[in-house]
Amino acid sequence: MKLHELRDNEGANQKKKRVARGPGSGKGKTAGRGIKGQTSRSGVALNGYEGGQMPLYRRLPKRGFSNPNRLKFAVVNLGQLQGFIDAGKLDAKGAVTADTLLEAGVIRRKLDGVRLLGNGELKAKLDLTVAGASKSAIEAVEKAGGKVTVTTPARQEAAAE
Repeated sequence: MKLHELRDNEGANQKKKRVARGPGSGKGKTAGRGIKGQTSRSGVALNGYEGGQMPLYRRLPKRGFSNPNRLKFAVVNLGQLQGFIDAGKLDAKGAVTADTLLEAGVIRRKLDGVRLLGNGELKAKLDLTVAGASKSAIEAVEKAGGKVTVTTPARQEAAAE
């Protein structure tokens, strides 16, 4: 096989159908849009309208509840912390707060606080101040000789004042 012998598979390239180009094109006159009405015109906005019939999204039952006051935490695992300490981006000697984690690049934004989870292994002795922590994370930090202080989340503090 040579470069000049290369071809696409049969039917891989199809010409674009040019509508409204006369009766010989097969899509002339109404350009495949039928006759009159909303859908034959440009700027159709049907958006689930079913011609007066009860729309599907209203016929289906509703389930669950979305709490508008739900707190969203920036999640940090122990393995992540150890990785940043090993890389020299996070200082294990000082107090570790949401601000220091943000500066080090462990989290992107503080949200309503930082939640510490127990995935991974922690060898460094850390003094952590977080908005939430799992039991396994607290145990692992204390086992490594550190301390975890759990504060109230940011949004709850603002509501209490």
